[in-house]
Amino acid sequence: MKFSGWPEKGELVVGEVDEITDFGVFVDLDEYEDKRGLTHVSEVASGWIKNIRDHVNVGERVVAKVLDVDESSQQIDLSIKDVNDHQRSDKIQEWKNERKADNWMTIAFGEDVSDDKYTRVAEALYHEFGSMYDGFEAAAIHGEEALKDTDLDGEEIAAIVEAARENVSVPYVNVTGFVDLESAEADGVDDVKAALKAAEGNGEVPDEVELDVSYVGAPEYRIRVRAPDYKVAENELEESAERARQSIEAAGGKGSFHRDRETEDE
Repeated sequence: MKFSGWPEKGELVVGEVDEITDFGVFVDLDEYEDKRGLTHVSEVASGWIKNIRDHVNVGERVVAKVLDVDESSQQIDLSIKDVNDHQRSDKIQEWKNERKADNWMTIAFGEDVSDDKYTRVAEALYHEFGSMYDGFEAAAIHGEEALKDTDLDGEEIAAIVEAARENVSVPYVNVTGFVDLESAEADGVDDVKAALKAAEGNGEVPDEVELDVSYVGAPEYRIRVRAPDYKVAENELEESAERARQSIEAAGGKGSFHRDRETEDE
């Protein structure tokens, strides 16, 4: 998606070098419609520049910082040297992500999607998630629930979720913890089984979360959680252990949660 407006001072932009002169470099901005910026020779690289072409080439994609914008004279001043390696890497990745999201929009709504509809849907995703890419990623992880607070209608939400779940590679994290479950009651074995079932969530674990409880060695059981991010994973791990503890203690047994192994595999 290309923005129709102007970049803001201090913003990082991605563009392609399309002309090199003795006084500077002209850059076509990839993210803005019909916008071109100028990087003065003094802003191309640090130190004295003998030959500007030793630092940039026509057709090269660069990340630049917006130094000034003068809409009346249609001028955008840029600096390439003010962008460090970390900023450059992050911005390029962000730009690549939005290009992917642009393709997903076409998959969701077809090659002939109108500009008005594309813009309206894109703006809804930007408003809610900060980028189209983050919106599609959220849809892939959480489904229609992720888009319920947007201004999109049911058909649009369904189209985005379908395209997202077929095309978005969702990052996942894994966390592990251990729970000790003990019972001296006559029905102790059944009490432990009930506690393990509680740990597994009784079928109420969110769709985007994978939770597995396995035997390590009495009285220890391993809980593994796979989730979209650490916050969700940690919450589900702790809640799983707490459900098991409450279940076994309600039956007269004892339960405790810990991070590290306390027994060895036999």
